Amino acid sequence: MKNITMIAAVAENDALGKDNTLLWHLPDDFKRFKAITTGHTIIMGRKTFESFPRPLPNRPHIIITRDRSYTTTYSECTVVHSLDEALALADKQKQVFIIGGGEIYTQAMSVCNVLEITRVHETYEADTFFPPIDPELWQLVKEENHPSDEKHAVPFSYLTYNRR
Repeated sequence: MKNITMIAAVAENDALGKDNTLLWHLPDDFKRFKAITTGHTIIMGRKTFESFPRPLPNRPHIIITRDRSYTTTYSECTVVHSLDEALALADKQKQVFIIGGGEIYTQAMSVCNVLEITRVHETYEADTFFPPIDPELWQLVKEENHPSDEKHAVPFSYLTYNRR
């Protein structure tokens, strides 16, 4: 079985974003996201894709949308219409990353086997949320804490969970 990993930055109240934008700026988290996902297929919803100025380099993109007329001109992007279709398309990949948004995370929670969470130690007003992480189903296997500093206004932790 391939490794299906959900990767997300999530506030203490499970907030992900508002108005299709992130609620914080964490340069080290962006670097970690790039290091972990580069070279691997990334699966996302249409709104997440549209929040980027252009496709992320060196990562095939699979974009999920219910809009049957939605297309993209980028050669590194493929449009599909369900999570099942996205996973079938990525079936030959050893590692696949689900990168958002909230609805896609909720759909994928039952099929992924690793969670890479950046827990932002603050609460935010948001319109998009990460699904709850059930401790009966997920085991925290790694934790790395980062205090706030001149580049990071809020403290955060990198948390890796494996499915039990």
